[in-house]
Amino acid sequence: MTGPGPLVLVSNRGPVTFEHDGMRRGGGGLVTALTGLASHRDAVWIASAMTPADAEVSEQHQGRPFEVSTQDGRTYRIRLVQSDPDAYDRFYNIVANPMLWFIQHYLWDLSNAPDIRRHEVEAFEFGYNVVNEDLARAVVDEIEDTEEPVVMIHDYHLYTLPHLVRAARPDAFLHHFVHIPWTQPDAWRVLPGRIREEIFRGILANDIIGLHTHAYRLNFLQCCRDLMDLDVDFTNGIVRIDDREVWVRAYPLPIDWQATRALGERARVQEFEEELLRRRREFMILRVDRADLSKNVLRGFTAFDIFLDQHPEFRERVSFVAQLMPSRTDVPEYAEYLERIEAVVAVVNHRHGTPDWMPIQLKLRDDLDEAVASYKHYDVLLVNAMFDGMNLVAKEGPLVNERDGVSILSENTGAHEELGEFALSVNPFDVQETADSIHAALTMSPAERARRARGLEHIVTSRDPGHWIDEQVADIRAKARADRAD
Repeated sequence: MTGPGPLVLVSNRGPVTFEHDGMRRGGGGLVTALTGLASHRDAVWIASAMTPADAEVSEQHQGRPFEVSTQDGRTYRIRLVQSDPDAYDRFYNIVANPMLWFIQHYLWDLSNAPDIRRHEVEAFEFGYNVVNEDLARAVVDEIEDTEEPVVMIHDYHLYTLPHLVRAARPDAFLHHFVHIPWTQPDAWRVLPGRIREEIFRGILANDIIGLHTHAYRLNFLQCCRDLMDLDVDFTNGIVRIDDREVWVRAYPLPIDWQATRALGERARVQEFEEELLRRRREFMILRVDRADLSKNVLRGFTAFDIFLDQHPEFRERVSFVAQLMPSRTDVPEYAEYLERIEAVVAVVNHRHGTPDWMPIQLKLRDDLDEAVASYKHYDVLLVNAMFDGMNLVAKEGPLVNERDGVSILSENTGAHEELGEFALSVNPFDVQETADSIHAALTMSPAERARRARGLEHIVTSRDPGHWIDEQVADIRAKARADRAD
């Protein structure tokens, strides 16, 4: 790094969450991505205290950093920051989710929603900004005695934090990685102009902004030009603002493929395998997802329904295993979506099922060992998200699979930019195309299945999170040198 102090990571969710019955690993792709960086380098990870137990542990350490060790042997230095509960609720449940999440996944049905009123505007000012300010103060405190500090900020929860840190420490090097899609300019016009400008000025206080794909990078640059009227260099990915240059880069997120592969050897995984193989039909289709609107679960089941209608020869020969983790059930749109998922499954199973065959096996739980067991034995992996920042399931499944399973992959996932050549690409809104792809995958020759499986495996194993981190650190160093030269 450029300075002698520790690297500071900051995100809403930290690597662990405390409950009164113990400590759990934090969930989500962001935590997975950052664990290597936080545990293998001199780093302090600043995150929100998300539970009452988090707040208690933070108070026990006087709000200062402390070390935690997880079951997988990793050790982290973390600092948990408390925010007012009402402010945090507004920050998370009104602004970050659903407002920003819906904008960045094109989820708003604009003929019906959103209606932005004082409720939403005040949630931004007295919720989103308050939590960003709380975390920013902790960052500034943490880098107080550090020369040329480096701060790596993560995701859509913290768009206004960089501006606050920049104001307090103009010498800090700020890097911001956004783990979800960046949408085109019109999607952002949902927000009132003042809020939109505050968000863009906030994130543009960074020195480097990282996104998963070249398409998201282009969208971000177009937003800076069209919404902020800024000078944008599309060729080199540079935005000029306030006599500064901001680099905008694509860093596709890889998985820790060696650790993922090792999961398949765990005893509990093998227990799930035995049960799965005992019940398995001739073919198995798999999806593993959060029950999030962006994952397009309903259209996946509709496509399977169409497939069974059009290819009755596959009835009783194929099972569709769907392992879904309930998500954000305190947001009304998500609770309703989960109900619709269960209703569609019931309809498909009623229409096509027999006394000893249930076409769709719906599992509403988050169990990594069970997912890995299923990864090993699918014939078709369905990833048909409407829009997805990366989608790590699209990388984990082919790595672990032992049957040359075929990937059906939405062209709107970040993973498609890397994996599309060896997957069956689908438009996620075209359920007939998805149904046709299910048939194509199930009737594909063994040689073609093997060719595609080897291609996916080669891409997934060509990079690991260490490469992802090193690419970003190299750019941090390069830009720091360039700024000093200026």
